[in-house]
Amino acid sequence: MSDATTTSDLEILEAVNGVILPGFFGTELPQWLADALDDGVAGVVYFGQNISARTGELSEAIRAHRANALIATDEEGGTVTRLESVHGSTVPGPAQLGVLNDAELSRTVGAAIAARANAVGINLVFGPVADVNTNPANPVIGVRSFGTGAASVATHVAATVRGIQASGAVAACAKHFPGHGDTHSDSHLALPELGIAVGEIEDVHFEPFRAAIAAGVRTIMTAHIRVPAWGEAPATLNPVILGKLRALGFDGVIVTDALDMAAIRESVGAGPGAVAAIQAGADLLCIGNPQTNLGGSGEPDADRQDYLEVRDALMAAVASGELELGQLRRAADRVRVLATELEAAGSPGLSQAEPDWAAVTAAAIGIHGEVARSGERLSLLDLRARATLAVANESDAFRLAFSAHRALETPARMTQRAVGSLDYLDDVLGDVRDDDDLVVLVDRIGVPGSQREALAHLAVSRPDAVVVNVGVVPGDDYRSALDRIDARASSALSAGLVAELICAGATA
Repeated sequence: MSDATTTSDLEILEAVNGVILPGFFGTELPQWLADALDDGVAGVVYFGQNISARTGELSEAIRAHRANALIATDEEGGTVTRLESVHGSTVPGPAQLGVLNDAELSRTVGAAIAARANAVGINLVFGPVADVNTNPANPVIGVRSFGTGAASVATHVAATVRGIQASGAVAACAKHFPGHGDTHSDSHLALPELGIAVGEIEDVHFEPFRAAIAAGVRTIMTAHIRVPAWGEAPATLNPVILGKLRALGFDGVIVTDALDMAAIRESVGAGPGAVAAIQAGADLLCIGNPQTNLGGSGEPDADRQDYLEVRDALMAAVASGELELGQLRRAADRVRVLATELEAAGSPGLSQAEPDWAAVTAAAIGIHGEVARSGERLSLLDLRARATLAVANESDAFRLAFSAHRALETPARMTQRAVGSLDYLDDVLGDVRDDDDLVVLVDRIGVPGSQREALAHLAVSRPDAVVVNVGVVPGDDYRSALDRIDARASSALSAGLVAELICAGATA
Protein backbone atom coordinates (compact mmCIF):
# COMPACT_ATOMS: atom_id res chain seq x y z
CA MET A 1 0.00 0.00 0.00
CA SER A 2 1.11 3.59 -0.55
CA ASP A 3 2.24 6.09 2.05
CA ALA A 4 -1.16 7.80 1.92
CA THR A 5 -2.75 7.63 5.35
CA THR A 6 -6.08 9.44 5.22
CA THR A 7 -9.25 8.55 3.40
CA SER A 8 -8.90 11.70 1.32
CA ASP A 9 -5.36 10.78 0.30
CA LEU A 10 -6.46 7.26 -0.61
CA GLU A 11 -9.29 8.60 -2.76
CA ILE A 12 -6.93 10.93 -4.56
CA LEU A 13 -4.37 8.15 -5.03
CA GLU A 14 -7.05 5.88 -6.51
CA ALA A 15 -8.08 8.54 -9.02
CA VAL A 16 -4.47 9.40 -9.86
CA ASN A 17 -3.37 5.82 -10.39
CA GLY A 18 -6.50 5.15 -12.41
CA VAL A 19 -5.18 7.31 -15.26
CA ILE A 20 -1.55 6.10 -15.38
CA LEU A 21 -0.14 3.53 -17.80
CA PRO A 22 3.60 3.12 -17.10
CA GLY A 23 6.32 1.24 -18.89
CA PHE A 24 8.89 -0.82 -17.00
CA PHE A 25 12.16 -2.71 -17.33
CA GLY A 26 12.43 -6.40 -18.04
CA THR A 27 10.32 -9.46 -18.67
CA GLU A 28 9.17 -9.98 -15.08
CA LEU A 29 6.85 -7.91 -12.91
CA PRO A 30 8.94 -5.59 -10.69
CA GLN A 31 7.84 -5.17 -7.09
CA TRP A 32 7.23 -1.42 -7.41
CA LEU A 33 4.81 -2.07 -10.27
CA ALA A 34 3.06 -4.87 -8.38
CA ASP A 35 2.55 -2.41 -5.52
CA ALA A 36 1.30 0.27 -7.91
CA LEU A 37 -1.19 -2.17 -9.42
CA ASP A 38 -2.41 -2.99 -5.92
CA ASP A 39 -2.84 0.75 -5.44
CA GLY A 40 -5.01 0.98 -8.55
CA VAL A 41 -2.64 1.88 -11.42
CA ALA A 42 -4.59 1.43 -14.65
CA GLY A 43 -2.22 -1.05 -16.26
CA VAL A 44 1.04 -1.20 -18.19
CA VAL A 45 2.44 -0.74 -21.66
CA TYR A 46 4.74 -3.39 -23.14
CA PHE A 47 7.70 -2.50 -25.33
CA GLY A 48 10.03 -4.85 -27.16
CA GLN A 49 12.28 -5.23 -24.11
CA ASN A 50 9.32 -6.65 -22.13
CA ILE A 51 8.49 -9.39 -24.65
CA SER A 52 9.74 -12.95 -24.19
CA ALA A 53 8.54 -16.52 -24.50
CA ARG A 54 6.86 -15.99 -21.11
CA THR A 55 4.91 -12.83 -21.87
CA GLY A 56 1.64 -14.63 -21.21
CA GLU A 57 2.84 -15.46 -17.70
CA LEU A 58 3.87 -11.83 -17.19
CA SER A 59 0.36 -10.72 -18.12
CA GLU A 60 -1.11 -13.23 -15.67
CA ALA A 61 1.15 -11.88 -12.93
CA ILE A 62 -0.04 -8.35 -13.66
CA ARG A 63 -3.70 -9.37 -13.52
CA ALA A 64 -3.14 -11.23 -10.26
CA HIS A 65 -2.63 -7.75 -8.79
CA ARG A 66 -5.27 -5.95 -10.87
CA ALA A 67 -7.81 -8.18 -12.60
CA ASN A 68 -8.98 -5.53 -15.05
CA ALA A 69 -5.53 -4.12 -15.84
CA LEU A 70 -5.08 -2.65 -19.28
CA ILE A 71 -2.05 -4.19 -20.97
CA ALA A 72 -1.14 -2.21 -24.05
CA THR A 73 1.46 -2.35 -26.80
CA ASP A 74 2.29 -0.80 -30.17
CA GLU A 75 1.54 -3.44 -32.78
CA GLU A 76 1.00 -1.89 -36.20
CA GLY A 77 2.25 -4.59 -38.52
CA GLY A 78 5.00 -3.86 -41.02
CA THR A 79 7.77 -1.66 -39.68
CA VAL A 80 6.49 -1.27 -36.09
CA THR A 81 6.11 -4.33 -33.90
CA ARG A 82 6.70 -5.15 -30.27
CA LEU A 83 5.56 -8.78 -30.23
CA GLU A 84 7.98 -9.65 -33.05
CA SER A 85 10.67 -7.07 -32.37
CA VAL A 86 13.38 -9.73 -32.24
CA HIS A 87 12.99 -10.67 -35.90
CA GLY A 88 10.51 -8.18 -37.40
CA SER A 89 6.82 -8.31 -38.19
CA THR A 90 5.36 -11.16 -40.20
CA VAL A 91 2.13 -9.38 -41.20
CA PRO A 92 1.69 -6.72 -43.91
CA GLY A 93 2.33 -3.12 -42.99
CA PRO A 94 -0.05 -0.19 -43.47
CA ALA A 95 1.66 1.21 -46.59
CA GLN A 96 1.52 -2.23 -48.18
CA LEU A 97 -2.16 -2.58 -47.29
CA GLY A 98 -2.81 0.85 -48.76
CA VAL A 99 -1.32 -0.25 -52.08
CA LEU A 100 -3.24 -3.53 -52.06
CA ASN A 101 -6.38 -1.49 -51.29
CA ASP A 102 -8.47 -4.39 -50.00
CA ALA A 103 -10.45 -3.34 -46.94
CA GLU A 104 -11.27 -6.93 -46.07
CA LEU A 105 -7.56 -7.74 -46.02
CA SER A 106 -6.95 -4.82 -43.65
CA ARG A 107 -9.71 -6.16 -41.40
CA THR A 108 -8.05 -9.59 -41.48
CA VAL A 109 -4.71 -8.07 -40.49
CA GLY A 110 -6.40 -6.27 -37.60
CA ALA A 111 -8.01 -9.50 -36.45
CA ALA A 112 -4.68 -11.33 -36.68
CA ILE A 113 -2.95 -8.65 -34.61
CA ALA A 114 -5.72 -8.86 -32.01
CA ALA A 115 -5.45 -12.65 -31.83
CA ARG A 116 -1.69 -12.49 -31.37
CA ALA A 117 -2.05 -9.81 -28.70
CA ASN A 118 -4.81 -11.69 -26.90
CA ALA A 119 -2.72 -14.86 -26.84
CA VAL A 120 -0.22 -13.18 -24.49
CA GLY A 121 -2.72 -11.22 -22.43
CA ILE A 122 -2.60 -7.86 -24.23
CA ASN A 123 -5.99 -6.16 -24.46
CA LEU A 124 -5.14 -2.72 -25.88
CA VAL A 125 -3.40 -2.36 -29.24
CA PHE A 126 -1.94 1.06 -29.99
CA GLY A 127 -2.94 0.99 -33.64
CA PRO A 128 -3.90 1.55 -36.35
CA VAL A 129 -2.02 4.67 -37.43
CA ALA A 130 -4.67 7.08 -38.70
CA ASP A 131 -2.21 9.69 -39.97
CA VAL A 132 -2.40 10.72 -43.64
CA ASN A 133 1.23 10.91 -44.75
CA THR A 134 1.00 14.02 -46.91
CA ASN A 135 4.63 14.99 -46.29
CA PRO A 136 7.07 12.57 -47.96
CA ALA A 137 9.87 13.92 -45.73
CA ASN A 138 7.99 12.93 -42.56
CA PRO A 139 10.66 11.21 -40.44
CA VAL A 140 8.39 9.30 -38.05
CA ILE A 141 5.20 8.28 -39.91
CA GLY A 142 6.06 7.40 -43.52
CA VAL A 143 5.19 3.77 -44.30
CA ARG A 144 3.42 3.46 -40.94
CA SER A 145 0.56 5.27 -42.70
CA PHE A 146 -1.88 3.62 -45.10
CA GLY A 147 -1.08 6.33 -47.64
CA THR A 148 -1.40 9.92 -48.78
CA GLY A 149 -5.14 10.11 -49.51
CA ALA A 150 -7.59 10.80 -46.70
CA ALA A 151 -10.40 8.67 -48.11
CA SER A 152 -8.21 5.62 -48.63
CA VAL A 153 -6.54 5.93 -45.23
CA ALA A 154 -9.96 6.31 -43.61
CA THR A 155 -11.21 3.11 -45.27
CA HIS A 156 -8.29 1.02 -44.05
CA VAL A 157 -8.25 2.56 -40.58
CA ALA A 158 -11.93 1.71 -40.09
CA ALA A 159 -11.41 -1.83 -41.41
CA THR A 160 -8.42 -2.42 -39.12
CA VAL A 161 -10.32 -1.09 -36.11
CA ARG A 162 -13.18 -3.49 -36.84
CA GLY A 163 -10.72 -6.37 -37.15
CA ILE A 164 -8.94 -5.60 -33.89
CA GLN A 165 -12.16 -5.09 -31.91
CA ALA A 166 -14.29 -7.87 -33.44
CA SER A 167 -14.15 -10.11 -30.37
CA GLY A 168 -14.65 -7.38 -27.80
CA ALA A 169 -11.61 -8.63 -25.89
CA VAL A 170 -9.08 -6.25 -27.46
CA ALA A 171 -9.43 -2.50 -27.96
CA ALA A 172 -7.90 -0.55 -30.82
CA CYS A 173 -6.32 2.91 -30.58
CA ALA A 174 -6.33 5.21 -33.62
CA LYS A 175 -3.32 7.52 -33.56
CA HIS A 176 -2.08 10.35 -33.56
CA PHE A 177 -4.79 13.05 -33.30
CA PRO A 178 -5.09 15.64 -34.85
CA GLY A 179 -2.84 14.00 -37.45
CA HIS A 180 0.94 13.57 -37.55
CA GLY A 181 1.21 13.07 -41.31
CA ASP A 182 2.36 16.52 -42.43
CA THR A 183 5.10 17.10 -39.87
CA HIS A 184 8.78 17.64 -40.61
CA SER A 185 10.27 16.39 -37.35
CA ASP A 186 9.95 13.50 -34.91
CA SER A 187 8.09 14.23 -31.66
CA HIS A 188 10.28 11.65 -29.91
CA LEU A 189 13.12 14.12 -30.40
CA ALA A 190 11.50 17.57 -30.73
CA LEU A 191 8.13 19.37 -30.78
CA PRO A 192 6.86 19.30 -34.39
CA GLU A 193 4.61 22.02 -35.75
CA LEU A 194 1.67 21.48 -38.07
CA GLY A 195 1.58 24.77 -39.96
CA ILE A 196 -0.92 23.91 -42.67
CA ALA A 197 -4.32 25.59 -42.95
CA VAL A 198 -6.94 24.64 -40.38
CA GLY A 199 -9.33 23.71 -43.17
CA GLU A 200 -6.86 21.18 -44.52
CA ILE A 201 -6.36 19.67 -41.07
CA GLU A 202 -10.10 19.28 -40.53
CA ASP A 203 -10.92 18.11 -44.06
CA VAL A 204 -7.94 15.80 -44.64
CA HIS A 205 -6.26 14.80 -41.40
CA PHE A 206 -9.44 14.46 -39.32
CA GLU A 207 -11.08 12.16 -41.87
CA PRO A 208 -9.49 8.85 -40.76
CA PHE A 209 -10.35 9.68 -37.15
CA ARG A 210 -13.96 10.27 -38.14
CA ALA A 211 -13.93 6.85 -39.81
CA ALA A 212 -12.36 5.23 -36.73
CA ILE A 213 -15.02 6.78 -34.49
CA ALA A 214 -17.77 5.57 -36.82
CA ALA A 215 -16.21 2.09 -36.63
CA GLY A 216 -16.46 2.20 -32.83
CA VAL A 217 -12.81 2.68 -31.89
CA ARG A 218 -12.46 2.47 -28.11
CA THR A 219 -9.40 4.73 -27.71
CA ILE A 220 -7.63 7.49 -29.63
CA MET A 221 -4.05 8.62 -29.01
CA THR A 222 -2.95 12.25 -29.05
CA ALA A 223 -0.01 13.68 -30.96
CA HIS A 224 2.72 15.78 -29.39
CA ILE A 225 2.47 18.38 -32.16
CA ARG A 226 1.76 22.10 -32.09
CA VAL A 227 -0.95 23.65 -34.28
CA PRO A 228 -0.33 27.43 -34.06
CA ALA A 229 -3.88 28.29 -35.12
CA TRP A 230 -5.16 26.41 -32.05
CA GLY A 231 -2.64 27.61 -29.49
CA GLU A 232 0.97 27.09 -28.48
CA ALA A 233 0.44 23.93 -26.41
CA PRO A 234 0.97 20.59 -28.16
CA ALA A 235 -2.20 18.64 -28.89
CA THR A 236 -1.69 16.34 -25.90
CA LEU A 237 -1.85 19.34 -23.57
CA ASN A 238 -4.30 21.46 -25.57
CA PRO A 239 -7.97 21.66 -24.52
CA VAL A 240 -8.94 23.26 -27.83
CA ILE A 241 -7.61 20.34 -29.85
CA LEU A 242 -8.90 17.63 -27.53
CA GLY A 243 -12.23 19.46 -27.50
CA LYS A 244 -12.32 19.12 -31.28
CA LEU A 245 -11.84 15.37 -30.88
CA ARG A 246 -14.84 15.19 -28.54
CA ALA A 247 -16.81 17.36 -30.99
CA LEU A 248 -16.28 14.67 -33.64
CA GLY A 249 -18.44 12.44 -31.46
CA PHE A 250 -15.72 10.44 -29.70
CA ASP A 251 -16.74 9.45 -26.18
CA GLY A 252 -14.07 6.81 -25.54
CA VAL A 253 -10.69 6.99 -23.81
CA ILE A 254 -8.24 9.65 -24.98
CA VAL A 255 -4.71 8.26 -24.50
CA THR A 256 -1.62 10.44 -24.53
CA ASP A 257 1.38 9.56 -26.60
CA ALA A 258 4.30 8.77 -24.31
CA LEU A 259 5.06 11.54 -21.83
CA ASP A 260 8.78 10.70 -21.87
CA MET A 261 9.09 11.86 -25.48
CA ALA A 262 11.20 14.98 -25.96
CA ALA A 263 8.26 17.06 -27.19
CA ILE A 264 6.87 16.91 -23.63
CA ARG A 265 9.91 16.04 -21.55
CA GLU A 266 12.05 18.89 -22.88
CA SER A 267 9.26 21.49 -22.85
CA VAL A 268 7.18 21.19 -19.68
CA GLY A 269 8.38 17.86 -18.25
CA ALA A 270 6.52 14.61 -17.78
CA GLY A 271 5.02 15.53 -14.40
CA PRO A 272 3.62 18.94 -15.35
CA GLY A 273 2.74 17.47 -18.74
CA ALA A 274 0.62 14.81 -17.06
CA VAL A 275 -1.29 17.47 -15.13
CA ALA A 276 -1.80 19.60 -18.24
CA ALA A 277 -2.92 16.57 -20.27
CA ILE A 278 -5.68 15.73 -17.78
CA GLN A 279 -6.70 19.40 -17.62
CA ALA A 280 -6.88 19.43 -21.43
CA GLY A 281 -9.21 16.42 -21.50
CA ALA A 282 -6.97 13.36 -21.79
CA ASP A 283 -7.96 10.26 -19.83
CA LEU A 284 -5.03 7.83 -19.85
CA LEU A 285 -1.39 8.86 -19.45
CA CYS A 286 1.13 6.67 -21.25
CA ILE A 287 4.46 7.28 -19.54
CA GLY A 288 6.62 5.44 -22.09
CA ASN A 289 9.63 3.20 -22.36
CA PRO A 290 12.34 3.72 -19.70
CA GLN A 291 14.86 1.86 -21.87
CA THR A 292 14.69 4.39 -24.71
CA ASN A 293 13.95 7.54 -22.71
CA LEU A 294 16.80 9.76 -23.83
CA GLY A 295 16.26 12.09 -20.90
CA GLY A 296 15.95 9.39 -18.28
CA SER A 297 18.19 9.01 -15.25
CA GLY A 298 19.80 5.82 -16.51
CA GLU A 299 19.41 4.36 -13.03
CA PRO A 300 18.27 0.75 -12.51
CA ASP A 301 15.00 2.06 -11.05
CA ALA A 302 14.39 4.69 -13.74
CA ASP A 303 11.08 3.02 -14.56
CA ARG A 304 9.86 3.55 -11.00
CA GLN A 305 11.21 7.12 -11.00
CA ASP A 306 9.29 7.88 -14.20
CA TYR A 307 6.07 6.55 -12.66
CA LEU A 308 6.56 8.48 -9.42
CA GLU A 309 7.29 11.70 -11.30
CA VAL A 310 3.87 11.52 -12.94
CA ARG A 311 2.01 10.16 -9.92
CA ASP A 312 3.41 12.70 -7.48
CA ALA A 313 2.82 15.63 -9.86
CA LEU A 314 -0.85 14.67 -10.14
CA MET A 315 -1.18 14.18 -6.37
CA ALA A 316 0.37 17.59 -5.72
CA ALA A 317 -1.80 19.28 -8.36
CA VAL A 318 -4.97 17.94 -6.75
CA ALA A 319 -3.77 18.87 -3.27
CA SER A 320 -3.01 22.45 -4.37
CA GLY A 321 -6.26 22.86 -6.26
CA GLU A 322 -4.47 23.23 -9.63
CA LEU A 323 -6.23 20.07 -10.87
CA GLU A 324 -9.86 19.42 -10.04
CA LEU A 325 -10.40 16.03 -8.46
CA GLY A 326 -13.71 15.74 -10.29
CA GLN A 327 -12.03 16.03 -13.67
CA LEU A 328 -9.44 13.45 -12.67
CA ARG A 329 -12.18 11.08 -11.51
CA ARG A 330 -14.08 11.47 -14.78
CA ALA A 331 -10.96 10.47 -16.67
CA ALA A 332 -10.36 7.51 -14.37
CA ASP A 333 -13.99 6.46 -14.77
CA ARG A 334 -13.66 6.34 -18.56
CA VAL A 335 -10.55 4.20 -18.21
CA ARG A 336 -12.23 1.94 -15.64
CA VAL A 337 -15.28 1.38 -17.88
CA LEU A 338 -13.05 0.36 -20.78
CA ALA A 339 -10.95 -1.93 -18.57
CA THR A 340 -14.02 -3.53 -16.99
CA GLU A 341 -15.66 -4.22 -20.34
CA LEU A 342 -12.48 -5.76 -21.72
CA GLU A 343 -12.14 -7.88 -18.61
CA ALA A 344 -15.76 -9.05 -19.00
CA ALA A 345 -14.99 -10.16 -22.56
CA GLY A 346 -12.26 -12.33 -21.07
CA SER A 347 -9.46 -13.99 -22.99
CA PRO A 348 -11.42 -16.10 -25.41
CA GLY A 349 -8.32 -17.54 -27.06
CA LEU A 350 -9.11 -15.85 -30.33
CA SER A 351 -8.83 -18.19 -33.28
CA GLN A 352 -7.82 -16.31 -36.39
CA ALA A 353 -6.94 -18.24 -39.52
CA GLU A 354 -4.13 -16.28 -41.13
CA PRO A 355 -3.56 -16.37 -44.88
CA ASP A 356 -0.19 -16.88 -46.53
CA TRP A 357 0.98 -13.34 -45.84
CA ALA A 358 3.87 -13.56 -48.30
CA ALA A 359 1.56 -14.54 -51.15
CA VAL A 360 -0.90 -11.81 -50.19
CA THR A 361 1.73 -9.09 -49.83
CA ALA A 362 3.83 -9.82 -52.91
CA ALA A 363 1.68 -7.54 -55.08
CA ALA A 364 2.52 -4.57 -52.83
CA ILE A 365 6.25 -4.86 -53.58
CA GLY A 366 7.29 -2.49 -56.37
CA ILE A 367 9.97 -3.63 -58.82
CA HIS A 368 11.90 -1.23 -61.07
CA GLY A 369 14.32 -2.88 -63.48
CA GLU A 370 15.88 -6.34 -63.35
CA VAL A 371 16.53 -7.06 -59.69
CA ALA A 372 17.57 -10.74 -59.69
CA ARG A 373 21.26 -11.40 -59.07
CA SER A 374 23.14 -14.71 -59.30
CA GLY A 375 26.61 -14.23 -57.83
CA GLU A 376 28.05 -16.54 -55.20
CA ARG A 377 28.24 -13.83 -52.55
CA LEU A 378 26.15 -10.82 -51.64
CA SER A 379 27.31 -7.65 -49.86
CA LEU A 380 24.75 -5.64 -47.93
CA LEU A 381 25.25 -1.90 -47.66
CA ASP A 382 22.80 -0.44 -45.12
CA LEU A 383 22.35 3.31 -45.62
CA ARG A 384 19.08 3.62 -43.72
CA ALA A 385 18.61 6.27 -41.09
CA ARG A 386 18.81 5.05 -37.53
CA ALA A 387 15.63 3.37 -36.32
CA THR A 388 13.31 5.89 -34.66
CA LEU A 389 12.15 5.40 -31.10
CA ALA A 390 8.72 4.61 -32.53
CA VAL A 391 10.23 1.62 -34.32
CA ALA A 392 12.46 0.94 -31.31
CA ASN A 393 14.06 -2.24 -32.53
CA GLU A 394 17.33 -3.07 -34.16
CA SER A 395 16.35 -6.44 -35.58
CA ASP A 396 18.14 -7.08 -38.84
CA ALA A 397 15.43 -8.81 -40.80
CA PHE A 398 17.17 -8.26 -44.14
CA ARG A 399 20.45 -9.77 -42.99
CA LEU A 400 18.61 -12.85 -41.76
CA ALA A 401 16.59 -13.14 -44.97
CA PHE A 402 19.57 -12.82 -47.32
CA SER A 403 21.65 -15.21 -45.22
CA ALA A 404 19.05 -17.90 -45.83
CA HIS A 405 19.85 -17.74 -49.57
CA ARG A 406 23.44 -16.60 -50.02
CA ALA A 407 26.84 -16.15 -48.45
CA LEU A 408 26.49 -12.66 -47.00
CA GLU A 409 29.16 -10.04 -46.37
CA THR A 410 29.11 -6.70 -44.61
CA PRO A 411 31.74 -4.15 -45.69
CA ALA A 412 34.41 -4.19 -42.94
CA ARG A 413 34.60 -0.41 -42.61
CA MET A 414 30.85 0.10 -42.39
CA THR A 415 30.83 1.25 -38.78
CA GLN A 416 27.64 3.29 -38.94
CA ARG A 417 24.20 2.77 -40.41
CA ALA A 418 23.97 6.02 -42.28
CA VAL A 419 25.23 7.56 -45.49
CA GLY A 420 27.94 9.78 -44.08
CA SER A 421 30.07 11.57 -46.66
CA LEU A 422 30.64 10.30 -50.19
CA ASP A 423 34.30 9.80 -49.26
CA TYR A 424 33.13 7.53 -46.45
CA LEU A 425 30.94 5.70 -48.93
CA ASP A 426 33.93 5.15 -51.20
CA ASP A 427 35.91 3.80 -48.25
CA VAL A 428 33.13 1.33 -47.51
CA LEU A 429 32.89 0.27 -51.15
CA GLY A 430 36.61 -0.46 -51.05
CA ASP A 431 35.75 -3.45 -48.86
CA VAL A 432 33.24 -4.84 -51.38
CA ARG A 433 34.60 -7.31 -53.92
CA ASP A 434 33.87 -6.48 -57.54
CA ASP A 435 32.22 -9.85 -58.08
CA ASP A 436 29.93 -9.54 -55.05
CA ASP A 437 26.29 -8.73 -55.73
CA LEU A 438 25.69 -5.41 -53.96
CA VAL A 439 22.37 -4.68 -52.24
CA VAL A 440 21.80 -1.20 -50.81
CA LEU A 441 19.15 -0.58 -48.13
CA VAL A 442 17.62 2.91 -47.99
CA ASP A 443 14.58 4.52 -46.39
CA ARG A 444 14.73 8.26 -47.14
CA ILE A 445 14.73 8.57 -50.93
CA GLY A 446 11.17 9.92 -51.03
CA VAL A 447 12.71 13.40 -50.96
CA PRO A 448 16.08 14.89 -52.00
CA GLY A 449 18.87 14.36 -49.51
CA SER A 450 21.96 12.39 -48.61
CA GLN A 451 20.51 8.99 -49.51
CA ARG A 452 19.61 10.13 -53.03
CA GLU A 453 23.08 11.63 -53.39
CA ALA A 454 24.64 8.33 -52.29
CA LEU A 455 22.61 6.41 -54.86
CA ALA A 456 23.62 8.84 -57.60
CA HIS A 457 27.25 8.20 -56.63
CA LEU A 458 26.69 4.44 -56.64
CA ALA A 459 25.05 4.59 -60.05
CA VAL A 460 28.50 5.57 -61.39
CA SER A 461 30.76 3.39 -59.24
CA ARG A 462 28.51 0.31 -58.89
CA PRO A 463 25.79 0.47 -61.56
CA ASP A 464 25.02 -3.22 -60.89
CA ALA A 465 23.80 -2.49 -57.34
CA VAL A 466 20.21 -3.26 -56.36
CA VAL A 467 18.45 -0.69 -54.19
CA VAL A 468 15.96 -1.88 -51.57
CA ASN A 469 13.80 1.02 -50.39
CA VAL A 470 11.86 0.36 -47.18
CA GLY A 471 10.57 3.92 -46.84
CA VAL A 472 8.24 6.20 -48.76
CA VAL A 473 8.29 5.57 -52.51
CA PRO A 474 9.74 8.51 -54.46
CA GLY A 475 7.53 10.37 -56.90
CA ASP A 476 7.77 10.54 -60.67
CA ASP A 477 10.31 13.34 -60.38
CA TYR A 478 12.95 10.89 -59.14
CA ARG A 479 15.10 9.15 -61.73
CA SER A 480 17.84 6.60 -61.11
CA ALA A 481 19.66 4.14 -63.31
CA LEU A 482 19.88 1.63 -60.46
CA ASP A 483 17.49 -1.31 -60.26
CA ARG A 484 15.19 -0.88 -57.27
CA ILE A 485 12.68 -2.69 -55.09
CA ASP A 486 10.14 -0.66 -53.09
CA ALA A 487 9.35 -2.89 -50.11
CA ARG A 488 7.11 -0.36 -48.30
CA ALA A 489 8.04 -1.80 -44.89
CA SER A 490 11.06 -2.82 -42.88
CA SER A 491 9.80 -6.17 -41.62
CA ALA A 492 10.59 -9.86 -41.67
CA LEU A 493 7.80 -10.40 -44.18
CA SER A 494 9.17 -7.73 -46.53
CA ALA A 495 12.75 -8.93 -46.12
CA GLY A 496 11.78 -12.47 -47.09
CA LEU A 497 10.00 -11.31 -50.22
CA VAL A 498 12.87 -9.02 -51.22
CA ALA A 499 15.50 -11.72 -50.67
CA GLU A 500 13.59 -14.15 -52.87
CA LEU A 501 13.34 -11.57 -55.66
CA ILE A 502 17.04 -10.72 -55.58
CA CYS A 503 18.32 -14.24 -55.06
CA ALA A 504 16.00 -15.81 -57.63
CA GLY A 505 18.84 -16.10 -60.12
CA ALA A 506 21.24 -17.83 -57.73
CA THR A 507 22.19 -21.44 -58.30
CA ALA A 508 21.43 -23.93 -55.55
